[in-house]
Amino acid sequence: MKIHIPNSAFLGNINHFLSRFDPSEPEKLEVTAHDKWFWVHPVVLSMIAALGKPVDPGNITCSIAAKTGVYLERMGLYSFLGIGSGLNIEEHEAAGRFIPLTQIKTSDDLSRFLTELVPLLHLEPEHVEPIQYTMSELIRNVLEHSKSPDGAIVCAQYFKKTNTIRIGIADRGIGIKASIEGAYPVDDDLGALGKALTPGITGTTTKIGGTAQNAGAGLFFIKTIAYVNQDPFFLYSGSAMYKLLKRTGSSITLRANPFNDRHSKEANMPYWQGVAVGIDLALDTTKEFSGLLKIIRNFYFEAVKENKDKKTRMRKPKFI
Repeated sequence: MKIHIPNSAFLGNINHFLSRFDPSEPEKLEVTAHDKWFWVHPVVLSMIAALGKPVDPGNITCSIAAKTGVYLERMGLYSFLGIGSGLNIEEHEAAGRFIPLTQIKTSDDLSRFLTELVPLLHLEPEHVEPIQYTMSELIRNVLEHSKSPDGAIVCAQYFKKTNTIRIGIADRGIGIKASIEGAYPVDDDLGALGKALTPGITGTTTKIGGTAQNAGAGLFFIKTIAYVNQDPFFLYSGSAMYKLLKRTGSSITLRANPFNDRHSKEANMPYWQGVAVGIDLALDTTKEFSGLLKIIRNFYFEAVKENKDKKTRMRKPKFI
C-alpha cells in the first residue's frame, strides 16, 4: 500500500489525498509526505495508523522530512506503527491541545477516550456531555459493526484560533456495505453509505430502528449536528465517499435522506477496506448543543416511526 501526505489535507480538500492512495500489496506500507510542510486533518493520521497496524514494521517505510515529522511524532504515528522516527523532540503536555492516535477495542478504552476528550473541548460540563454522547455513539458503531480485530483508531486536535476540534476515526473492518447488506438491499458502496446515514438503519437487525442497544443512530446524529452547525463531515468506505457541504441560507430543514442535504459524493475512489469518518466541531456553536441534540433525537425517532409505518402499510393485504 502507498499513501502520500500532501501539504494540505483537511475535509474540504480531502479528495486529493484520497486519490493518491494505493491499496495494492496490503502486506506493505509506504508513507511519503510533502518535503517541506503539511497541515492535515486527524482522520488522515487515523487512516494511516489503521493501514499500518496489521503490517509488519519491517515492511513499513516512512519517507518524511524531519521538520514535518515532528508533528507525526507528537501525534504518536511512529510509535503506533512500531517504527522509529529518529527524532529527538521535547515532549509537550497533550491535555487541552490534542489526543494522539489511540486504539479503542473495548468499552473501557472508549471510556478513557471520552474522559481525555473533556479538556480538549474547553467547554462547561453541561455542553461536554452531549458531545461525549455523540462521539460514544459514533465509535460504538465501529465496535459493534466493523468486526475489525484492531477496533477503532482515533485521534483529535483542538485549534485555538478557530475554536474548533477536529476528530478522525478509522477502522479496517468489513466496511459499511458488508455490514448493511445482510439486513437491507444495497447496490453499491455509495448506496450503503446512504443507508448508514439514514435514521434507524442498522446492519445488526432488519427491525427498523434497531434495538434498544443498537439503534443505528451514531452516523446520523453526527452528520445532522454537522449540518445544523455548518461543520464539515466526511464518510469513506469501500470505493465510495460522502462529504457534507455547508447548507445555504439561514433556514434549517432536517432530512432523513442524506442525499437530500447539500453534499458531494464519489463512487469510484481507491478502495478503503473498512470505514473512515472525519468531523469538525466548531465549539462556538455549542451553547445550545443540548437543545440541538434533543431536537435531532426527536426527529430521529419520528423518522424511524414513519419508516416503520410505511413498512407496515406495505405488508397490509390489498383486496380487489
